Amino acid sequence: MDSLENLLSEIRSCRICEESLPLGPNPVVQFSRESRILIVGQTPGTKVHASGVPWDDASGRNLRKWMDINEKIFYDTSKVAIVPMGFCYPGKGKSGDLPPRAECAEAWHDKVMSHLPKLELTLLIGQYAQNYYLDSRLNTLTETVRNWKAYQPKYFPLPHPSPRNNIWMKKNKWFGKQVLSHLKRSVKRTLSN
Repeated sequence: MDSLENLLSEIRSCRICEESLPLGPNPVVQFSRESRILIVGQTPGTKVHASGVPWDDASGRNLRKWMDINEKIFYDTSKVAIVPMGFCYPGKGKSGDLPPRAECAEAWHDKVMSHLPKLELTLLIGQYAQNYYLDSRLNTLTETVRNWKAYQPKYFPLPHPSPRNNIWMKKNKWFGKQVLSHLKRSVKRTLSN
């Protein structure tokens, strides 16, 4: 097994899909052997690509509110690992960013997971993460998130916290009333262990 430092170095110098990336490669991840919570999202957006800081945008602010943690905890790798389905910005599509490139998770996710022995809770944000990690996911993201208890204690499926999903949030008020309170408790319990 490669050392964690070697793995991070390999990931940061990854060029697997360089020719397909409009802004070039800039893999954005964070993790350590001590990480207790894993966040698996989609891909970095243009702002995160430019800064190199995961979830350094409005979606990240919403996610931290959902989790009820501050930036100091969120960016502490001994507490939180961030490993998106695609480590680099994939480009723009017709209705938002393109999906994560499949090569990324295939090349790196198993290797990263082998370096996270203290992981207790994984937040699966969006359909790409849920499709990859959940064997028994339901037909839609909404159904999967509504049935979050079926994936506990290991996984917590969530919608994307993008402000673009405000319409989804308004249509699914149960999420804010029921799911977020459980998420906050799960995060707090995991970080206090």
